[in-house]
Amino acid sequence: MSYPLRLLALALLAVTPALTRAADPAPVYASPAFADADRLRRVQELLPEIDRAFAEHAAARHLPGVAYGIVLDGQLVHSRALGFANVDQKIPAAPDTRFRIASMTKSFTALAILKLRDSGRLTLSDPVDRYVPEFRTLALPTADSPPITLRHLLTMSAGFPEDNPWGDRQLAVTVEGLQNFLRAGLSFSEAPGLAYEYSNLGFAVLGQVITRLAKEPYQRYITREFLVPLGMNDTRWEYSEVPPEKLALGYRWENDTWRPEPLLHDGTYGAMGGLLTTIDDFARYAAFHLAAWPPRDDTDRGPVRRATLREMQQPSVVSSVVADAKNSAGEIVPAVSGYGFGLRWTMDARSTVRFGHSGGLPGFGSNWLCYPAHGLAIISFANVTYAPMSSLNARLAALLVEKGALPPRTRPVSAILAQRQSQLVETLTAWDTKPGDAIFAENFFLDRSREAWIKLAHDTLARAGRITGTSPLVPENQLRGTFSLLGETGRVEVFFTLTPAAVPLVQELRLTYVADKK
Repeated sequence: MSYPLRLLALALLAVTPALTRAADPAPVYASPAFADADRLRRVQELLPEIDRAFAEHAAARHLPGVAYGIVLDGQLVHSRALGFANVDQKIPAAPDTRFRIASMTKSFTALAILKLRDSGRLTLSDPVDRYVPEFRTLALPTADSPPITLRHLLTMSAGFPEDNPWGDRQLAVTVEGLQNFLRAGLSFSEAPGLAYEYSNLGFAVLGQVITRLAKEPYQRYITREFLVPLGMNDTRWEYSEVPPEKLALGYRWENDTWRPEPLLHDGTYGAMGGLLTTIDDFARYAAFHLAAWPPRDDTDRGPVRRATLREMQQPSVVSSVVADAKNSAGEIVPAVSGYGFGLRWTMDARSTVRFGHSGGLPGFGSNWLCYPAHGLAIISFANVTYAPMSSLNARLAALLVEKGALPPRTRPVSAILAQRQSQLVETLTAWDTKPGDAIFAENFFLDRSREAWIKLAHDTLARAGRITGTSPLVPENQLRGTFSLLGETGRVEVFFTLTPAAVPLVQELRLTYVADKK
């Protein structure tokens, strides 16, 4: 080993236990964190562009009123409203105007099911007929169909047909009306468990599961368990409980004018789309979801576990693949979408993840999107039938992430990964004089002999010339990462991954020579 390289190895070992140490410390999870403190300023610089985009969208789409907000790092950092909550009386829309958010309600229903699950009252694999007797006589589409489970309903995979136009008119149906409907039998578009297909009926049935297990209406249970603890004090199920001056009325654009859409009263289908809320209130809910990230050790304050929130935000079924999806700069970045528990999930080809949900009813359209790794959410409500807010939210959120330079949290290097890096530097540069075998798992020299590894390391490092240093270790996760040995004529990229043992050892190693650009 050259003299500078020996100094390098010694310097690394000075802060890392030696190879011969009897026991390594147990791995400690190192939570990702944001690397800069200037995030809010960069978002604020883009707010005029955000406001302009909402104003243009409202004008182009004939939206009577719009309210929107941006949540960053748990705080509502911007909220605005445009137009009218009540066109005839010229009552302006405001961030505290109560808009009906339609299917954005579904995640509250899913949360209630998961809270009951967490308390041991049910399991997601339970058949629905255990809680909804009307399902016991339901004829399934094929003789070999599995029983419909709670998980099927949560993930829109029960085999029910897409029912938006029909379901949107069922909001005020009574419990007895739903029971009679179910007793009469159902038609299926698929056998249960095979495919995603959007179903409002499924979430109305989940509302009945909550009601029967909680022994109180699902509205009361969700209000007590979630709305009140989160401080969503202006959120209601029944529009007649909202002060008229704070209520957004619904409209449709027809014959170049806004025509009123009658508001539907709260009923059994409210579990799929009945909530009325404000930007201020819903920002608290978005912040609650964002606060589930990253996984960490501090106190879990509820009203459900952070792990439960992260679970419902993950895809359970794939709903679509968009090969021609574009980012804010117009570049094609393919994406895949799925459905979790009352939430849609999307990941693009750059591994950017978002989740949220749209809402649409006669008279209303809404959307919210969360970027959990970026600490960002955007929310928008409008009071015209099926107002298209999702594409605008996606475009503006991407603008904030990309143009606003809001990178995801930086993953720190775990102590065990840093230790193994130091030990690998010593081993790779001194294998011929000092056996460094203690850091390798039992598979390592079975996959390639020790002699072959010594030759590979010697030959690869020789191509880089005299080694003068190392680059910072870039972790992929707690137990996998990459760094480079820097030489006079190039570098050697070192990728390694550790085992799942209590004391993780190196199970895989890749050495790649990269020549300096001339």
